[in-house]
Amino acid sequence: MLNLVILISGRGSNMENILKAVKKNKIPIKPLLVISNKPDAKGLAIAQKLGVKTEIVESNGLKGGNWEYDSKLVSVLEKHKITPQNCLICLAGFMRIMSPEFIRHYKGRIMNIHPAILPAFPGLHSQRQALEYGVKYSGCTVHFVDEGVDTGPIILQSVVKIKNSDTEESISKKILKEEHKIYPKAVKLFAKGKIKIDGRKTIIS
Repeated sequence: MLNLVILISGRGSNMENILKAVKKNKIPIKPLLVISNKPDAKGLAIAQKLGVKTEIVESNGLKGGNWEYDSKLVSVLEKHKITPQNCLICLAGFMRIMSPEFIRHYKGRIMNIHPAILPAFPGLHSQRQALEYGVKYSGCTVHFVDEGVDTGPIILQSVVKIKNSDTEESISKKILKEEHKIYPKAVKLFAKGKIKIDGRKTIIS
């Protein structure tokens, strides 16, 4: 059975949702570890309550995309006997860009969820971007992580309608509900070996 690692920076609502799905035997994966770059992340207590080991690897001001930081992550993963062959790493509100070295080491093993229909509105403040652009629909995307920002092969997407009365906050809430639906689905598909990466595309069997 694959080992699940989840990286968080805050409360980790997607983390909680995935872990609860695993606990209900909906996803055949072993939730081995939750790592936060912030010692005060509320998600750490939630993970512990759900019976999952936690580790803190503090950023200490190191910028995202930095191998000096990511090499510490690798050391922690190796300490728990987590390898590129036996794991899935899920980013769940982990507010750091991963280094090219980390991404290459765990190639095809890192997932992220983004609050927009990629390739539209990558990067930060996607909900605000959607509102300012005046789009009629937005949503969320689960994708594999590559060396770009939100550019990896897309696994699942879900759409929400944007009304004229919507605010950044209301759009965020709508999108988060959809995130909670599709992220566990993507993890389940991966755990069952049903996702194949073919260049820019994913093929789901």
